[in-house]
Formats: sequence, C-alpha cells, structure tokens
Amino acid sequence: MEQIKKKKRNKVIRLIFGILLLTVIGAGIFLYKTAFQPFSLSETVYIHINKEKDYEEVVRQLKEKANLPSEKIFRMLAERMNYPNKVKTGRYSIEDGITMPDVIRRLRSGNQAPVNLTFNNIRTGENLAGRLSQQLMVDSLSLLQAIDNPANAEKFGFNHYTFVSMFIPNTYEVYWDMNIDNLLNRMKKEYDFFWNGERMEKARRIGLTPIQVSTLASIVEEEATYADEYPIVAGLYLNRLNRGMRLEADPTVKFAVGDFSLRRILYRHLEVESPYNTYKNDGVPPGPIRIPSIQAIDATLSPQQHNYLFMCAKDDLSGRHNFATTHAEHARNAAAYQKALNERRIY
Repeated sequence: MEQIKKKKRNKVIRLIFGILLLTVIGAGIFLYKTAFQPFSLSETVYIHINKEKDYEEVVRQLKEKANLPSEKIFRMLAERMNYPNKVKTGRYSIEDGITMPDVIRRLRSGNQAPVNLTFNNIRTGENLAGRLSQQLMVDSLSLLQAIDNPANAEKFGFNHYTFVSMFIPNTYEVYWDMNIDNLLNRMKKEYDFFWNGERMEKARRIGLTPIQVSTLASIVEEEATYADEYPIVAGLYLNRLNRGMRLEADPTVKFAVGDFSLRRILYRHLEVESPYNTYKNDGVPPGPIRIPSIQAIDATLSPQQHNYLFMCAKDDLSGRHNFATTHAEHARNAAAYQKALNERRIY
C-alpha cells in the first residue's frame, strides 16, 4: 500500500515538474521570440540622442517613432547589456526588420547614421548658424558666436569680414552630434579641397585672390536673379575693375544700409558710409555680402568676355538686365526702368 502511494507521489511530482519545465520552456520561447521580434516599419526612422543622454527619452522615441515591439523586454535586455549606463549622443537609424538586441548594440556602440548637411542661399552669419543648427545638435547661438569670433577666423586664415567665405554651400556627410570645432575644421578642409589647382589658376588669371573671387561672386549672385546672367555680370564687374572704375553695385549698398528688400536705390542710400558701399570705395568690398554658391563662384572664375560696363534692370521688371557699353546707352535703360517703377508706384 505504501509503495503504491509512493508511486503516485512520484507520478504527481513528475507531472508537476513536467508542467513547470514546459512553463519555463514556453516562457523562454516567448521571451526569445519577443526579444528577437523584428521592428515592423514602413520606412527607416531616426532617433536623436542629445547631450543630456537621457535613457528614458531614448525609450520614448523608440516607442513613438519605431513602434517598439515590447518596452518591458527592451528594458530587460538593455539592463542586461548595461546600456542605460552607456548612452551615447547621436542620430541612429531604425530599419524594418532589425531586432531589439541589435538596436541596443548599435546605440551602445555609438554606431550613428550620418547626416547629409546642406546649406545654400545664405546671406548672413545668423542665417548660416540657424540653417546648420536645424540639421545638427549644435546650438545656433553658440555656433553664431564661433562664426563671429575673430580668433576663430584668424585661426583658419580669415578675418571677421571674410570668415563666411570658408563655408562653401554644398552637401556634406557628417555626424549629427559633431561639435563646433569639428564642424569648422571640416568646413576648412572642404574649402581647401574646393580651391584646387584649377580654380586657383583661374583666380590668378582674372587677378583676384580666392577671397576676392568669393566676394565678387556674392555681388554677382545678389545682382542677377537668373543664373545664366552670372557670367555676363561677372565679366562686367571685372571690366570695371580692370579700367579702374568703381563697381557701383546696388547690392553692396543694400548690404551697407542693412536692407536687402530695397527695390529702389536712392541718392541718400548711395551716401552711406561703409566699406561695402562700392559707390564710394574702390575695388571689391572687404568681404562677401552673402555666402556665394558654387555656381556663382565658378561663373566669376569663368566670366563672359564682352565690353559691357553698365547694367540696369529691364523695365518689364522680370529680374533680367539690359547691359550697355556706354553711359549714354545706360542712361536710356535706367530712365526706362525708373519710369516703370514710377508707373507701378514702387518707391
């Protein structure tokens, strides 16, 4: 009788053990499948970890942007992989099909997805700092202070007036969390690469330094609405320089008075005291009046050969210009333009 009871107890124990074993195996399989359940995304998303390195913010972004398969399992895995203590700044991609362990390894190692940093159509240092800070972790005010810092300009071979010419508008692959020093160093490297032997030789042929080319190109770009006029305008300004004439470029007056919205340049504007006022000063201004595009720089380096010395906006207000070789011809063009402005009550 005792032996029968013992057999029954053993059978119950084996049954319980079997159930527990199946439960553990089942839980393990569930955990494994959940841990390695791939992210389901229609497109790659990106999370950004700033200098605060807030682990909770990382989890929040994964939930909101990447549809995190299981927050509980992610936290458990992250703890076991010691990620909360190794959060790194940066921009990280989360692709369809990636698993939570792979995401944690990527975040923990700092394996970032690069950013295509792009800037163009920039007039001022404030514009530049704002555009760059929108695409990077850097603060716009800190970046502006770095751009306005004479010591930084001197370090890279520029001055306060010319420093912005170091920034060549293009698309650059960088990391989102790069600091200001690394950003400036990268821009100087790209500047040196841009001013290769061919461009340096072209600058020598037209009698200008690279900085003077950028300065003249900035005026050309402000003056010409349409890019096909860039080489014509560049040739005109070079003709004036070669003849010892002042540039007398309206965009430099707008820059000097601080108002690019001016539609009509009046005599009082021409009298403003500024080294940028090319109606009162010889040669090119001390620095660019905007950050010129590559297209404008290359047009200035390869100007159209002609005899034009004067230009005036067309009276159809299309943004295109009439070009002239004599002052008399220019005066007729200017009178027609002034008449068009008067008729449209543009003052």
